[in-house]
Amino acid sequence: MAETLVIAIGGNAILKEGQRGTVEEQFENVMACCGPIVDLYKKGYRIVLVHGNGPQVGNILLQVEAAAPDVAPQTIDLCGAQTQGQLGYMLQRAVHNTFKQRRIQGKITSVVTQVIVDQNDPAFQNPTKPIGPFYTKERADQLQRENPKMVLKEDSGRGWRRVVASPTPLRIIERDSVRSLLDQSHIVVTGGGGGIPVAVEGDRYVGVEAVVDKDLVSAIIARDLQADKLVILTGVDQVYVDFGKPTQRPILRMNTQEAQEYMNQGQFPPGSMKPKIQAALGYLASGGKEVVITSIEKLEQAMEGTSGTSIYKA
Repeated sequence: MAETLVIAIGGNAILKEGQRGTVEEQFENVMACCGPIVDLYKKGYRIVLVHGNGPQVGNILLQVEAAAPDVAPQTIDLCGAQTQGQLGYMLQRAVHNTFKQRRIQGKITSVVTQVIVDQNDPAFQNPTKPIGPFYTKERADQLQRENPKMVLKEDSGRGWRRVVASPTPLRIIERDSVRSLLDQSHIVVTGGGGGIPVAVEGDRYVGVEAVVDKDLVSAIIARDLQADKLVILTGVDQVYVDFGKPTQRPILRMNTQEAQEYMNQGQFPPGSMKPKIQAALGYLASGGKEVVITSIEKLEQAMEGTSGTSIYKA
């Protein structure tokens, strides 16, 4: 059977820093991602795409804030669902256009994906994930009065910002649908933005005000699909030690023990490379074969082992 790849694309690859975020800009960015991915599909790989949504969710919350009080507030799970539809459509259209340009008979489908989390996860006792716009102290106090459950924290002198929990993902509900589509040769877009967080209450699912890390969800999906590789696309070609220092050096290959040691040394920043390394270690500990961390521009070379960073079991 052909190898299965789970490829995680960061939300900042779709809406780049410094861009206004127009539809044209985002489609252009998505099209740039599609070429290397379609090349892998043409080679026979079974492909699952997981995308980030941080900038897009932030924009939705900005729009809601600008329209207040005329427009009712949105819950975070609904914002995540909206971005799954928005970005799934963008990826589908861009991949279909790439198929046509290259005369490839291919298929791509997006799955609105729910991820189960535990409401007793310690993350809910200490929300840390900032989302949405900055507020003045007066507006933050007003929001707090209107919604006592909302948590707002001052952010480095820049204003007040909402923070939500980032619980550990357990599994995605739609995994059997993803498997079925893979078996029919579809590229499958799933787990967008880390999935829509839901919890189990009795015999039903309920939406949860949280944001699940996209890389951790990618690892869960790769585990459940028994994928051959988890590929995490980021803004740098390789993982580095001493990043940004004169002693900076790239890592082409490292085993799980070396990765853990580097992480213990503080080599990987919490808001940047650390979640990707944690996702890699989790996937490999659950039986995964290999993790590749690279940029979209170096994806082909990374799959050949000449670029990127490959992480494997010790």
